[in-house]
Amino acid sequence: MQTLRYIALFFCVSISAATAQKAAQQEEWTSIFNGKDLSGWDIKIAGLPLNDNYKNTFRVENGMLRVMYDQYKTFDGKYGHIYYKKPYSYYRVRFKYRFLGNQTPGGDAWNVRNSGIMLHSQSAKSLSLGQTFPVSLEMQLLGGLGQGPRHTGNLCTPGTQMYMDGKLHPEHCTDSDSKTYDGDRWIMAEAIVLGDSIVHHLIEGDTVLTYERPQVGGGFVSKDSDWNAGHFSPEAAKFWTDRANTPLGEGYIALQAESHPIDFKEIEILDLKGCTDPKALNYKSYYVKSDNTQCRYKK
Repeated sequence: MQTLRYIALFFCVSISAATAQKAAQQEEWTSIFNGKDLSGWDIKIAGLPLNDNYKNTFRVENGMLRVMYDQYKTFDGKYGHIYYKKPYSYYRVRFKYRFLGNQTPGGDAWNVRNSGIMLHSQSAKSLSLGQTFPVSLEMQLLGGLGQGPRHTGNLCTPGTQMYMDGKLHPEHCTDSDSKTYDGDRWIMAEAIVLGDSIVHHLIEGDTVLTYERPQVGGGFVSKDSDWNAGHFSPEAAKFWTDRANTPLGEGYIALQAESHPIDFKEIEILDLKGCTDPKALNYKSYYVKSDNTQCRYKK
């Protein structure tokens, strides 16, 4: 009888351990767009004050976060971004996007079926009034034009720079090796961002670009293009100049408005920074950055 009790206890302990292990491995993705409204997001459009949603550029319809220009006559340099409220450092962010329709009159030729998601971005409230792009790493999204290859999931670097294969990579935009996606179909995109160490861009589950050691620096879009080109205030220009060549390890996530209509949906984030103590209730085995101030224990 005692032997049976030991066997039962062994199985209970084994089941409990297996359950705990499964819970630790279960990924807890968080939706950062509720599909109903723009709660939790800040808007900044060049030349306009914070949260002035000029001509209803950013809107929610049918569960989508839409960038629309039907109320515009001309684009008139109204580069805009919508920023999620919380900064992150180690994370995965995934979403679906699609381009549709025609570019808004007055948009630059290079912005046809062109948008992006900004990673490690400065906050919306820190932008200068006329600033066109935030200091950030842009995962550039491009749609095919039916005229041959046009990759998506590229990198552009407003106010930033990075390394590839151990060497500083000064180019403002770096092409990925993705497929070309013509038409108005939905595309799944993801970025895996590990602080100031390494970043991966994924399109439809395939890694299409990897780079390391993101930093502030390199001028606005190049060493020959100063901060005035991005309409930074003198104070902001000095702030970023003083931080040249310093690691860029955290920041905000922002979606771009560059004159071509685009829809986003299913925007989710998986935080990779958290409690790494296996004894804690909220331990996750997939965390790559420890922050044990977040640990919760049984009382």
